[in-house]
Amino acid sequence: MSKYVSFFSYTGEAWGRMIEHPGDRTAAIRATVEAAGGTMESLYWMFGAHDGLLIVDAPDSTTVAAIMAAVVSSGALRETETHELFTQDQLTGMLGKASSAKSSYRAPGA
Repeated sequence: MSKYVSFFSYTGEAWGRMIEHPGDRTAAIRATVEAAGGTMESLYWMFGAHDGLLIVDAPDSTTVAAIMAAVVSSGALRETETHELFTQDQLTGMLGKASSAKSSYRAPGA
């Protein structure tokens, strides 16, 4: 399975509902992730450009896209941003492939 991080930001209306009815969002988010075939590693809330982040393990990017589509369709989020995460071993493999491919790349105008 691959690991992904999704940054998310709630709408003002969603924040209003959570203030009126506070609760732990972890179970609802975990259920959504698992229903699509992934597993939730962690959920964090934060200050800044995004309200929180979710780290999931999923078999592929289509699964993660399905999770995010299901959540976004609720109208509770105003913004999401998802990225695949790589381990050091994966990075090392990528750099090896980049080294092999670099010699065949021609820069624009070259």
